[in-house]
Amino acid sequence: MAEFVLKDMVEKEGLADKFHIESSATSREEIGNPVHHGTRKKLAEVGISTAGKYARQITKKDYKDFDYILIMDDMNRRNLKRVVGEDVDNKVYKLLHFAGSERDIADPWYTGNFDVTYDDVMEGCSAFLEYCKQNEL
Repeated sequence: MAEFVLKDMVEKEGLADKFHIESSATSREEIGNPVHHGTRKKLAEVGISTAGKYARQITKKDYKDFDYILIMDDMNRRNLKRVVGEDVDNKVYKLLHFAGSERDIADPWYTGNFDVTYDDVMEGCSAFLEYCKQNEL
């Protein structure tokens, strides 16, 4: 969800050429699957498409290539560590960190509440984008 929300935000701000945004799974369960139908439905309600996206797992190369690795929760952090090792470059942040919180964003796959997750993702993505603009990233 966060990939598409953030892409939509940077596009609307005219900053799409300054960002490369991708999402990856930290576990293997959903690899190859399209975006969850609940996420597709929620994002369609706000005019955001997820067309063409299929889950893939994050890699060590992703860690090397990306400036920021934004995670939703502590489980993501543990799974990420198994794949890429320690965060030696200090690239890994919970998305809500940029909004002043270290709390988890609930996974709607488990909760079924895509509205709450969307609200949290919006809050985190808005704060992250503002952080990037203030730091000229």
